[in-house]
Amino acid sequence: MNESITKLVLGEREFILLGTAHISKESVEEVKELIAGERPDRVCIEIDESRYKSLVEKSQWSNLNISAVLKGGKGFLLLANLILSSFQRKLGMDLGIKPGEEMVTAINLSKELGIPFSLCDRDIQITLKRAWVKSGFWGKNKMLAVMLSAVFSNEKLNQEDIESLKEKNALQNMLNELAEYLPAVKEVLIDERDRYLATKIFSSAGNKVVAIIGAGHVNGIIRNMEALDAGDLKGELSSLEEIPPAGKFSKFLPYLVPLLIVGLFATGFLRSGLIFSISMIWKWILVNGTLSSIGALIAFAHPLTVLLAFVAAPITSINPTVGVGLFTGVLESILRKPRVSDFEHLPEDILSIKGFFRNRITHILLVFLFSSIGSVVGTFIGIPYLTSLLR
Repeated sequence: MNESITKLVLGEREFILLGTAHISKESVEEVKELIAGERPDRVCIEIDESRYKSLVEKSQWSNLNISAVLKGGKGFLLLANLILSSFQRKLGMDLGIKPGEEMVTAINLSKELGIPFSLCDRDIQITLKRAWVKSGFWGKNKMLAVMLSAVFSNEKLNQEDIESLKEKNALQNMLNELAEYLPAVKEVLIDERDRYLATKIFSSAGNKVVAIIGAGHVNGIIRNMEALDAGDLKGELSSLEEIPPAGKFSKFLPYLVPLLIVGLFATGFLRSGLIFSISMIWKWILVNGTLSSIGALIAFAHPLTVLLAFVAAPITSINPTVGVGLFTGVLESILRKPRVSDFEHLPEDILSIKGFFRNRITHILLVFLFSSIGSVVGTFIGIPYLTSLLR
């Protein structure tokens, strides 16, 4: 039997799991052979509705309203989606294959053969939101660093490297490294989805079920399906589809920083009078505004956007309900409104650093991101600086 295929018999039902690498030509052929050879009662595929649409609908980006995305507080989510897509597409280009092609092949072949199929993965937006909420402050910064490094990476893999990703030992080592570096992200991206996928596959109709899944999920899915069969695990998906509320500290932190800053201004006023307090405010504006505007400059923002970053950052830093990136991103989208060509070329432009800056959609997101980072850095520098003035 193919080493990528695992057969699991639970009662009178047979589950055949094919572990794939999402940018593997061999995996595409394995999908064709398995479905055509087994003719199962149902095919379960590790993909969600939104990702499936993104793979097959070329016009999906034409409906994107970048201002609405930023105003809805989804700028980081969109950027994360694009970066993940960029990383997979770059690796796939090295091998002449589209990321997720084996999943699309499974769907198309199921349709052709008249076999019912299910899209069994959790919505990518929910997964990213849960990963973000469950990560602490430093975890969020690590996630951001990893995503940015993916954009600037020139890593290339050959076919042998890709096929090695399907080996159990290599995969386990990678998962162990991820668990050590970003434990909350590993829990959401791997452990939770193992349970989610296992529940969807286990609850699907049919006595013979073929599941097309990423190789990294095979062992976890088997463990969860066996637990479901034994009654040791409830197959409830609702808890895995909820966005957990932020912890008490996370809820309080956005208010702590403004209170601390205002408290420093008030202390300066009580100790040394109005003039000193005004000088503190002016220095706060210089530090926070300058670093935010530098961030906007790094993203090659419009001069008016750079000016807005300088003005807005010191104000938004003491307002827990809004960030400077909202203002800079929206203004940039007005001054440099995305063109039809930006929507058309987005899938290609996200493959390079130059493309990220050239395409007005991703450029707006970079302005949003770097001006926000500049303001955060300005806050962490500004608070100790203001404190030192009171000594």
